[in-house]
Amino acid sequence: MTFQIVLNTVIAIMWAVLWNSYTGVDFLLGYIVGIFILFVLRRFLHFDFYMRRVFAAFKLIALFIKELIMSNIDVVKVLLSPKLDIEPGIIEVPTQLKSDWELTLLASLISLTPGTLSMDFSEDKKSIFVHSIHVPDKEQMIREIHDSFEKAIMEVTH
Repeated sequence: MTFQIVLNTVIAIMWAVLWNSYTGVDFLLGYIVGIFILFVLRRFLHFDFYMRRVFAAFKLIALFIKELIMSNIDVVKVLLSPKLDIEPGIIEVPTQLKSDWELTLLASLISLTPGTLSMDFSEDKKSIFVHSIHVPDKEQMIREIHDSFEKAIMEVTH
């Protein structure tokens, strides 16, 4: 992936040099041309196109923003309700993530979402313990974490 980014940057610089125009717009245009060239070359050189991961990273950021807004709304509903009808709980969420970086990112995204807090990892690093302000269905919450954050992290890193 790093090689592709460097190659794309070199293509963008060569584009600006060939056009003898050194503005940001020409560099950006050359970068876009480089993306297209690398996209075409991926079939012949058999490498994983790096823009797929960049797009997946933007999807992860958008997912986090959506979850952040939705959980803020849920927490405000709990706080403003006249009757405190919550079921706080600690759940063990098994994970397929392997590297420390992936696990740290998952724990951070969970902790940054209001109403939830990553507490600890299991000894074998195959589970993460999460405290939530409202857990009516533990299995549903585990599925939501798997289908949202964990899946998006795996798209970025694999």
